[in-house]
Amino acid sequence: MKHYIELTKPRITWLILMSTGVGYFFGLKRDWNVWQEWSLLLHTLVGTALIASGTAALNQWYEREADGLMRRTAGRPLPSGRMTANRALWFGITLATLGFTELAIGVNFLTGLLGALTLAGYLFVYTPMKQRSHLSTVIGALPGAMPPLMGYAASYGSLNAEAWTLFAILFIWQFPHFLAIAWMYRDDYARAGIRMLPVVEPDGGSTSRQIVLYASTLIPVSLFPVLLGMSGRIYLVGALLLGGWFLYTGIRVAFDRTNVRARKVLLASVIYLPMIYGLMIFDPPSL
Repeated sequence: MKHYIELTKPRITWLILMSTGVGYFFGLKRDWNVWQEWSLLLHTLVGTALIASGTAALNQWYEREADGLMRRTAGRPLPSGRMTANRALWFGITLATLGFTELAIGVNFLTGLLGALTLAGYLFVYTPMKQRSHLSTVIGALPGAMPPLMGYAASYGSLNAEAWTLFAILFIWQFPHFLAIAWMYRDDYARAGIRMLPVVEPDGGSTSRQIVLYASTLIPVSLFPVLLGMSGRIYLVGALLLGGWFLYTGIRVAFDRTNVRARKVLLASVIYLPMIYGLMIFDPPSL
């Protein structure tokens, strides 16, 4: 059971559920029926967790050979030989199927469709592209930003500007986050033939410039919730401070292209996301 749980990447699934929950919160436009809303939220989170876990398991099944070539992933259940590929494949298929069914029937078809598109984009477009082009990061950020859309669709029933604002924040946030990881593990990625930007351009110039570019872009994009009346002044100040700090860590890595500086960007990204979500939720515009 421990090996099966490891296949689901629970830490990443937790981040996905957090983004889904935020989308659900902002999609609530009708009068609250406590039991109905909690029931629908539960179906949404369970279905999302299942389809995200299935995607993670199928991704590890697909990349088992590449994982075996990288030090940081060689200990995973498949490359280490602790689990057979066939078991991982059927485990992933089962979870993904249950997740789609839970979302499509227990929530609504739009949420199930978004979950299916997320899985398809991640497994059939992003994952194969990783060994062909560094632009795979852009492609992968699209399914990576889908969770708040799924949460919003679950509670509201359709998508609007608010939903796409949440999508945009998560979409742009991913670039500094994953580019920092790619820089830290560039030797591993090169060994596995995965063409991340730091592998294609080893001097780190393009990587650091893109980190600064996307961290800069995140600041104005993070202010959209204020313009749309989703959050208030406390959020506005907090978003500017958090965005400025995130950008500062990116500028530092541009001048000092080391793993230590890249890890600072990664740490800032991990802190930024739950903080910005928290400010967004707990500072409604009326305050």
